[in-house]
Amino acid sequence: MYNKRPFHGQNNRNNSANASRGNFRPRRPGISRQQRSFHPSMFIKKAELKQEEAYEAKHVWQDFAIADQIKRNIQGRGYTTPTPIQDQIIPHLLEGKDVIGLAHTGTGKTAAFLIPLIDKISRDNRQKVLIIAPTRELALQIQDEHRHFAAGMNQTSVLCIGGVNIKAQVDRVRRIHHLVIGTPGRIIDLEQRRVLRLSDYHTVVLDEVDQMFDMGFIHAMKIHYCAPARTASLTLFSATLPESVREITSSFLKNPVTVSLKTSQDTSSNVHQDVIKLNGRNKIDVLHDLLIKEDFKKVLLFGRTKHGMNKLEKILLDRGFKTAAIHGNKSQAQRQKALDMFKQNKVQVLLATDVASRGLDIDNVSHVINYDLPQTYEDYVHRIGRTGRANKTGYALTFMD
Repeated sequence: MYNKRPFHGQNNRNNSANASRGNFRPRRPGISRQQRSFHPSMFIKKAELKQEEAYEAKHVWQDFAIADQIKRNIQGRGYTTPTPIQDQIIPHLLEGKDVIGLAHTGTGKTAAFLIPLIDKISRDNRQKVLIIAPTRELALQIQDEHRHFAAGMNQTSVLCIGGVNIKAQVDRVRRIHHLVIGTPGRIIDLEQRRVLRLSDYHTVVLDEVDQMFDMGFIHAMKIHYCAPARTASLTLFSATLPESVREITSSFLKNPVTVSLKTSQDTSSNVHQDVIKLNGRNKIDVLHDLLIKEDFKKVLLFGRTKHGMNKLEKILLDRGFKTAAIHGNKSQAQRQKALDMFKQNKVQVLLATDVASRGLDIDNVSHVINYDLPQTYEDYVHRIGRTGRANKTGYALTFMD
């Protein structure tokens, strides 16, 4: 076991160097070209703690034509006034319109689409809703929110995500249900098994749609929902909507209403952003020397590959750091345990691939470290958005050669 002090042991330095080169983070031509496309200045910016203008909601919860039980559940959750995204989108969803919502995580968008859908089901028990999110963690959060907002209303949801046995999910989907909440891969699997038919769902919500576009899932949605006769209402939510995504989604949306709450800034104004230049130093040793500093209390570290994060997890554990990892090769139980330990401050460092940069609501992350550069600048924005939340100051550091 290593002591958590500045690390300069020669033998272990050599092992670390090997881990950080070919065995740990293999270079690929495409990655090198991507890295060269980023200039260090893109990741350097001081936090600008600005006093935001108070948003004056046009509605109170009592204004919305939703079931009384939902209003009681909202009150029980401690929601006093609709957030801007809720205030602006709920009226359109109650009217059954196709909607595009552009808003960052933490703005209340989950409640913005769940509340109208719960009301829709309460008025017509035959309604079926499909909600698709890019990660298991986000799907779990959505299901948890549904339980709270639909309490006492006898609405049944089925969670369909990877990393767990599909047989139980097949059994639940085949029973009467109101909502399916799932991830793209598992939804496609269930459809290919002819257990689930997309056309059976009267309302479809795609959360973090830009990431699902990268997965190729949006193309499958296009096949099912481009038909002029389709009656399902569609809602898309995303923090970013690149032109490539906008072009394809416009082909299966009908006269959508767009509500954008994005600010003119690309990144959080509450986050100090800086670059760590390696200048030939061993990467893991540099990380070690950062993590022993007192203010690095709750660190979310992003890497490129699952294999790389597994290797780094073992190295940091050997050096005495309380560390956990979350990525696609971990079982759902392992991912949830790691996430819970990080939320409860039982581990100092959570290692993640970009699966964790979307939708996770984690309090008091002191630092985000980009151990490996992201594939795109949009991914960088999502990564650093995990810190500097709730009007607190956060720090984002990016390693560069």
